[in-house]
Amino acid sequence: MKQAHRLSRRLMQTVVYGGAIAATTTLCFLSSPLRSPAAQSAFQDSPKAVLDEAWQIVNREYVDTNFNQVDWQAARQVLLSREYSSTQQAYAALREQLKLLGDPYTRFMDPEQYQALTNQTSGELSGVGIRLQVDPNTKILTVVEPIENSPASEAGIQTGDRIMAIDGKTTQGMTVEEASRLIQGEVGTRITLSIERGTSAATDMLLTRARIEVPNVSSSIKQEGNAKIGYIRLTEFSSHAPAQMRRAIQRLLDQQVQGFVLDLRNNPGGLLHASVEIARMWVDSGSIVRQVDRVGDSTELAANQTALTDLPLTVLVNGNSASSSEILTGALMDNHRATVVGSQTFGKALVQSVHPLSDGSGLAVTVAHYYTPAGTDISHRGITPDIRVDLTEQQQLAFSVNQSLVATPSDPQYAEAVRSLQSTLALSNTRGTASSQVNLVRQVGDRPSN
Repeated sequence: MKQAHRLSRRLMQTVVYGGAIAATTTLCFLSSPLRSPAAQSAFQDSPKAVLDEAWQIVNREYVDTNFNQVDWQAARQVLLSREYSSTQQAYAALREQLKLLGDPYTRFMDPEQYQALTNQTSGELSGVGIRLQVDPNTKILTVVEPIENSPASEAGIQTGDRIMAIDGKTTQGMTVEEASRLIQGEVGTRITLSIERGTSAATDMLLTRARIEVPNVSSSIKQEGNAKIGYIRLTEFSSHAPAQMRRAIQRLLDQQVQGFVLDLRNNPGGLLHASVEIARMWVDSGSIVRQVDRVGDSTELAANQTALTDLPLTVLVNGNSASSSEILTGALMDNHRATVVGSQTFGKALVQSVHPLSDGSGLAVTVAHYYTPAGTDISHRGITPDIRVDLTEQQQLAFSVNQSLVATPSDPQYAEAVRSLQSTLALSNTRGTASSQVNLVRQVGDRPSN
């Protein structure tokens, strides 16, 4: 039982993405060859120290104790017997050995990649708070929206504003990723954006970078026929996502919605504990997910009677709904809490733990396999929706270019989700009416005759 408890506590700290993740904060070093103090110091100052750290973590935690039939002890000798002229050369050697495991989710990240991942899972970043896109028609870097309560929103930056330069550097031909790297920076530092709006000439705006909570949940009221529907879109399971989801559900309940559509399309996953917390907002009792580690120890995470609502729910998924998205979808489906609409999900049933390494780099290691409450292994298969609606390549392209089409009658998957929800609501109303009529007959029949 203690072993299962330790497993549960550790796995709740992990992250599950379509591309990997997790965050443990302690490093445990196993025994290493005895060296003289001088040799030991030289070793710690060389790239080999990081390679040994990474090797030890994989040796200790990797889910497959056979290491994909790879001699993992020999892999260590290969890594430590070479001489490296640069850290990049050492990193390349480590990636080469990790590939032998045959697991794309067990991967090494250089310091920049690891920092980006840390920002992603924290749900926070240091910047000015704007979402960007390259306008498909003008090819100009354009503001999709300023984040609420950010330096950008407080400075008056608006949706549709065109960013012509960042600290004097033209944005012509610049990608969103390149622009984001320039805009992000240390909290308290300043940045100048050259902004064009409408037909006005560009003006310079001086902004101070701040720590910003990234909104991973958006919500709105959709009046679909006679049904008042609460629409919630969850883009990632960050550390802030559960609190954002709770606020969204409560806000929609306060506005007397009759049912919900939860959109998990293109959600790559995120923190495991976030997916479990969010599942508990919808499922009052029953299993949420079961996980099995490298030695076969199993732990089950379950609902705890804290659901916020039992109103009808439809979930939207597609081929890019992965990992934590699939954990949540599987829990809702297997507990008969929601109807799932869309296309086959990604099919990633592995959990990763992410470790910081001593030089600022990081290592994601697959540590467990998970199963849905019904015991289904979705690896490489994904979850099949209750109602399958596949989009054509042309439709997918149209939605990626024009996000305003999402969750409208022009969105076939959303339209089907609405129809399903309307049918559930109509059936519920019919049953309610029939029940009222039966009660009325009983009341009349029970009256004494005059």
